[in-house]
Amino acid sequence: MSYLLDTNIVTAIIKKSQGLINKLKLVNFQGKSLFISCITYYEIKRGLLYINATRQLSDFNDLCSRRWSILFLDNLEIIEKASEIYIDLRKKGRLIQDADILIASTAIIHNLTLVSNDSDMSRVQGINLENWLDVEKN
Repeated sequence: MSYLLDTNIVTAIIKKSQGLINKLKLVNFQGKSLFISCITYYEIKRGLLYINATRQLSDFNDLCSRRWSILFLDNLEIIEKASEIYIDLRKKGRLIQDADILIASTAIIHNLTLVSNDSDMSRVQGINLENWLDVEKN
């Protein structure tokens, strides 16, 4: 099983959450792959640039170049799935942010488990979801 890391998880990793760092070591030891969406890349990069966090930006760039693969929205299936998720959530009156919908659809289409600390993601039907920050608290 491989994982897609949501923006809030990547943020916690950059902030050196020891529980997450330990989990990443375990996942790496098990030979599982880690991915981030280009949406997450954008959200993290813009935030770090805005606050001029040069050390964290360097750490993030290192993780992206050596540890994580970035998945792009270059597959029409991702957009089709995102559209279905949007309509489903809108009909239920439980809409979430477009960025979250695109991240969730990327996980579903690539058959990845989404690692997120965002409870809104549990609204998405058909997603495999884990919260490594919850594990850290226990």
